This record gives sequence, C-alpha cells and structure tokens, in this order.
Amino acid sequence: MKFEQIKNILQKKTIGIAGCGGLGSNCAVALARVGVGKLIIADFDVVEKNNLNRQYYFFNQIGKKKVIALKDNIKIINSEVNVRAYDIKLNPKNLIKIFSSCDIIVEAFDLAEMKQMIIETVLSEMPGKPIISGLGVAGWGDNDSIKTRQVGDLYICGDEKTETSENMPPMAPKVGIVANMQANLVLEILLS
Repeated sequence: MKFEQIKNILQKKTIGIAGCGGLGSNCAVALARVGVGKLIIADFDVVEKNNLNRQYYFFNQIGKKKVIALKDNIKIINSEVNVRAYDIKLNPKNLIKIFSSCDIIVEAFDLAEMKQMIIETVLSEMPGKPIISGLGVAGWGDNDSIKTRQVGDLYICGDEKTETSENMPPMAPKVGIVANMQANLVLEILLS
C-alpha cells in the first residue's frame, strides 16, 4: 500500500490518547506524523523539567499544561491533524464521554490505578473498541523482553515486568520504543 493510500485511510480515523506523558506524547507525535485525522488527548498534568528526559516537550514549555503543549507540538509537525485536547482528570464517566467517538484508545498513564480504571472502563462500557496499553517501560536495555500481547480487545505493549521506581526510572529510549509500538499497533489495527 502506498503512503497516499495509507494517509487516505488514516485521515478518516480518530484515536484517543489517555495520558500525555512519555507514552502518550510520543505515541501522539508518531500518529500525527503518519497523518491520523483526529487525535483526542486527555491529561491534567503540567510539563515539568524532569519530564524532558522522555516526553515530547521542550524546555520553553515547562509549566504549561501537557495537553496544550502537545497540541501545539502536533500542529508544528502536521497542521492537518485535528487535535481535541481535554485538560481533565479522567474517571469512568468522563472517559466514556470523551473517547466514545474514537476508533482506538491508547492508554498511556503511569499510575497503576489509572491504567486499571481506563482498561476496565473501556472493556466493560465500550465493547469491541480496541485499547492499547503500555506496561513495563522503566529502565533500559533488555530489548528482547519488549513485546506485544493481545487479550481480546486489550493489547499490551512493553516488557510487563519493569515497574518505575527511584532506582528504575523511565528513560527516553525504552519509553520511546513502547510508545512507537503502541502507534505501530494502532496502524496495524486500522490498516488490516
């Protein structure tokens, strides 16, 4: 399939991204570069200096809301992408409202309880809608352990074992690999 054909398909698709940190910001940028028509992004956090080691933000965006900074960055990369940004803490009720029109939802939060809430809500309240989660992105090395696994409508990208801690921080290379795996899986689902 030629890139123009791919772009014609992707321009009609809407992808939801729950979380605009390391996974979400890098996944959104990858999808914008290939020409996804609409991105719906949601997060309530602000860009901090310590985010710059792995998130798609810049020094001059420190203190800015992540959804606004990411929307600005995407517009620079591909002004044809329609970005709808929600500065909000997601819960089961607003999650359904915000992401109901999406073809696929990408789960990109750090906290286990947020990951669980998003996955459970999508699987129970939006049957048939694929959700792609990132799990196990801390540290570095061990490339062979990073994989994708499917359980029904849930797809998991990562090594599924390395939890973030003070001694095992998330680092740009591994976070970027998993974020791009998530974006690649979005394409695989949409173009199959």
